[in-house]
Amino acid sequence: MKWQERIAIDPHVLVGKPVIKGTRIAVEFVIDLLGRGWTQEQILQEYDHLTREDLQACLLYASDTLKSERVYLLPESSVHAPPCE
Repeated sequence: MKWQERIAIDPHVLVGKPVIKGTRIAVEFVIDLLGRGWTQEQILQEYDHLTREDLQACLLYASDTLKSERVYLLPESSVHAPPCE
């Protein structure tokens, strides 16, 4: 499955946050529920219009997003520098 089949990004829906198609449920909301210990069964019970495929698409979207993330290390001295005023 490709997440693009179930996830939409539309600037007119939730200010462009990725959502499950046909809903206003953001991918970040689903990931947050899973991270807080909700099971897929609990999510599907509470949001009965969602499917297992929708939840899987959220995880795939998060995975692809993290894979494309770039991390830049800062020199040690700048990590502890006081904030600029």
